[in-house]
Amino acid sequence: MSTEDNKALVRRLYAEVMGKGNMTVADELLSTQYVEHLPIPTPGREGLKQLVMMVVSAFPDIHPIVEDAVAEGDRVVVRIVARGTQQHAFMGIPASGKAVEWREMHIYRVVDGKIVEHWGVIDQLGLLQQIGAIPSMS
Repeated sequence: MSTEDNKALVRRLYAEVMGKGNMTVADELLSTQYVEHLPIPTPGREGLKQLVMMVVSAFPDIHPIVEDAVAEGDRVVVRIVARGTQQHAFMGIPASGKAVEWREMHIYRVVDGKIVEHWGVIDQLGLLQQIGAIPSMS
């Protein structure tokens, strides 16, 4: 696959899995040997699917946008902005009803048309401040 194919695959991950919670597409895009480097309770592909469902459940109108995608070799780096409204509990935090926006940076490794590895940085502090779980510093 070309670097453009790899970028398209990652964009599809955000459009259909992260934004809509489509786990059938997750199974299609993520290798069965998928390695997740975020600290999540369940490792691998199933852990990522659980994380996505938790976020989509709390923010059912979530809309992640890939603002930048850069690829070289087997790596794809994306800069994301996500927007949504917290309509249900998130990480034990009751629904706030607040519209929020947060930013993320991710690196994916793609082999033979499947995502096999992921590293990411998410502005969790900003998100938790916006839903009122942590006081804002401003």
